[in-house]
Amino acid sequence: MAYLPIYLNSAILVLFRCDICLVGANRPPAPVNVTVTQLKANAATVSWDVPEGDVIIGYTISQQRQDGPMQRFIREVNTTNRACVLWDLDEDADYIIQVQSIGLYGESQASKRIHFRTLKETDRFPSNSSNQDDPTVQGIKYRQLQTGEMIIIVVVLIMWAAVIVLFCRQYDIIKDNDSNNNKEKAKPSSEHSTPERPTGGLLRSKFQKAPSINIIEV
Repeated sequence: MAYLPIYLNSAILVLFRCDICLVGANRPPAPVNVTVTQLKANAATVSWDVPEGDVIIGYTISQQRQDGPMQRFIREVNTTNRACVLWDLDEDADYIIQVQSIGLYGESQASKRIHFRTLKETDRFPSNSSNQDDPTVQGIKYRQLQTGEMIIIVVVLIMWAAVIVLFCRQYDIIKDNDSNNNKEKAKPSSEHSTPERPTGGLLRSKFQKAPSINIIEV
């Protein structure tokens, strides 16, 4: 009986190690080909690749300024994205990033440490076709498109309002002309109508027979 606790502790330790081995075996591999592109003064785009055959449901990015102790973590799940835009960076500053994949059974090991430096406000990239895929450029274009659509809608509404006002004015003018024409047509008929002649006593007196006079000679 004295050896029973020792056997139990040994069994628990073996099971714990087996569980760790199973979880470690099911974890996804670390991301590869981590690169930083579209560098700006306050933003940068991080992209990476994931080995095929592993189920990846998200990622975690650790971001740290090289000369500062503050570390920032960006975590997103239920996504298949292989790129992320880092915002609110300091201009002309050195940063270090690492990427981890999130699988069904945990997170992978961190990728290799990638170092990059942001630009200054006065620095500008030469215009090229690769900038068209930048999320920041696409966001600006989308906002410009929304503004243009709103302007077109407002102009169309103003034109419709103007057409309705003109139609109402034309209708009022036509209605006034019709009423004036009806009044002018009613005046001549009343002027040329023959007056009624009185009937009765005068007509009867005109056609009344003269009194007959009989002369008798004696």
